[in-house]
Amino acid sequence: MDGLVSYCSSGEEEDGSPHTTSQDVLDALKSKLPLNSAPPVPMKESPLSLLRVDPKAKQVAFNPTVDQLFTPEVGPVNPFKTRQQKADKNILTGHVEPAHFDHFQFENQRRTFHSYGYAVDPTASSASAEVIGERERAGELEGVTVFEAKTVSTGVKRKRLDKGDPGEVDGYEGPWRAYVDQVTVSKPTEKQMAVLEEQLGERKKKRQVKETEETIVESSLLHVDNPYDYLGRSYLHIPQDQDVDLRTDDPPDKCYAPTKLIHTWAAHNKVSAIRLFPGSGHLLLSSGMDSKIKLWEVYNDRRCLRTFLGHGKAVRDISFNNDGSKFLSCSYDRYVKQWDTETGACIGRYGNGKTPYCVRFNPDEDKQNLFVVGCSDKKVYAWDTVSGEAVQEYDRHLGAVNTITFVDQNRRFVTTSDDKSLRVWEWDIPVDMKYVAEPAMHSMPSVTVHPTGKWLGCQSMDNKIMVFGVHNNFRLNRKKTFRGHMVSGYACQLDFSPDGTYVVSGDADGKLTVWEWRSTRIFTRFKAHESVCIGCAWLPHETSKVITCGWDGNIKLWD
Repeated sequence: MDGLVSYCSSGEEEDGSPHTTSQDVLDALKSKLPLNSAPPVPMKESPLSLLRVDPKAKQVAFNPTVDQLFTPEVGPVNPFKTRQQKADKNILTGHVEPAHFDHFQFENQRRTFHSYGYAVDPTASSASAEVIGERERAGELEGVTVFEAKTVSTGVKRKRLDKGDPGEVDGYEGPWRAYVDQVTVSKPTEKQMAVLEEQLGERKKKRQVKETEETIVESSLLHVDNPYDYLGRSYLHIPQDQDVDLRTDDPPDKCYAPTKLIHTWAAHNKVSAIRLFPGSGHLLLSSGMDSKIKLWEVYNDRRCLRTFLGHGKAVRDISFNNDGSKFLSCSYDRYVKQWDTETGACIGRYGNGKTPYCVRFNPDEDKQNLFVVGCSDKKVYAWDTVSGEAVQEYDRHLGAVNTITFVDQNRRFVTTSDDKSLRVWEWDIPVDMKYVAEPAMHSMPSVTVHPTGKWLGCQSMDNKIMVFGVHNNFRLNRKKTFRGHMVSGYACQLDFSPDGTYVVSGDADGKLTVWEWRSTRIFTRFKAHESVCIGCAWLPHETSKVITCGWDGNIKLWD
């Protein structure tokens, strides 16, 4: 515009007349080209009169028009919503409209259907009164309901037999006479007979299996020529010709992590558990998936002393008594058996038809005739070896019981289960005194007490070892958590060094991991077995000797 004005105003006219001014040009342009930057917008109604109606509101404070009620919500519509998401909802899953029905009519039709086999179709209109169910019966009874049958005679009353002559005592039945159509003998249908035969067949199979299990004869094999030395002492005698004193109760002053392999025992096809002889640790008891239990020498020639045979299936757990003269074994054949360690004789068999998962003697000297068993039926049973019967039952868990550990000078014991909880029990009181369960907790299939007796190490299925305080009401010590190994899905056992400075555990990769107790950091880790390293035990009087077992069938001694 400015350029046009400057062009028109520059110079003179050809005829010599004076030039046109810029104001004249602007006036001419405005008269010919009217400029308006805002286009005309037709307004249907005043913006002040637009009132939004909230579709979720229960009350409206003004009188809206029909157009206002059916207008969409204010704002742009989400183009990515489905038809179901765009639908009007008053609950999370849809739209619920209030409905009213007569309670009397509902109960009347329901009872009519259960009594006569028909009822009025609730989805049909009241004029048609269609019937659902047995329509022929409804036609015979003219669609009468239960309530109408009480007020109007419908002829549906069941007929009874003749009550007989009251003068004859033997033939008089009176009000106890039967109905005409009453069936006194019932025979199962073909479908019911098939189900009954199947159930009887399963019972017969279980009976045969039980008879087969009862035919198993317990025995033992001695693998040495003479189990007695020149003084007539058996292999249970603690040797005194070693570099360490195996009779003392004092732990070593300082322990070190093992580094090298010094011996290997070819034990079972798969080793399930190992236990050291109480106190001295000069003997080793192992159980395997081949249903065998073996006793080994840890010192001297490291021979296999005896094999115990008597279980029909894989052995799950083993446990010594206080002096090591007896031990218990539990198996998947649903039996717990007590053995004499020296003679190899089976001196007790206990079972209640449930699969035992763990077994422990009561450590008190005056209660050596009692032991507890955690079973697959979510219960813990206390058995008496003298009477051969269960004397107590602890039933609070919601899953199979995996471990039993005595704490607090044997006054209490701790159990863990597949229900991802830890429970503390007073002895002979079948109600748990402490229940520990958190949303982040996992199942703990292995529990070991720290040498000081103040802490409880629990192998957790989320690949870590958790520590609970025994003397602080079994609270979780969140600063003592040991990580770095993989045990998810395997019941790998853990153990502590005799002085309590190290924590050792196997894992699913066959490695043995050693942590420092104070700093919880991994001190060392090495490959111990070709398959899962399922168990480990630190010798109680050695500074650095650890025994491990794995699913490769070997038991190894490390130093």
